[in-house]
Amino acid sequence: MTPTDVLELARESIWVTLKVGGPILIIALIVGLSISLVQALTQVQEMTLSFVPKIIAIFVSLILLLPFMVTTLIDFTRELMDRAIALG
Repeated sequence: MTPTDVLELARESIWVTLKVGGPILIIALIVGLSISLVQALTQVQEMTLSFVPKIIAIFVSLILLLPFMVTTLIDFTRELMDRAIALG
């Protein structure tokens, strides 16, 4: 395996990580910012008010995005296995 192949594999690994984790993190960020805005406007500083909606949004987004995440990981794993077979 050449250094170019290793760098390409590392780049693809980072890209897959961003594709799988990015949407969940973005949804958590949007929900957290909107709850913080509501808390700042109403001056209600309750810890559970920011925690519970964020957890619910993350669970719902995981349920909705799970097929995309699994497909992405399966495709990446197949590509890795094909590369391993080609080496040996």
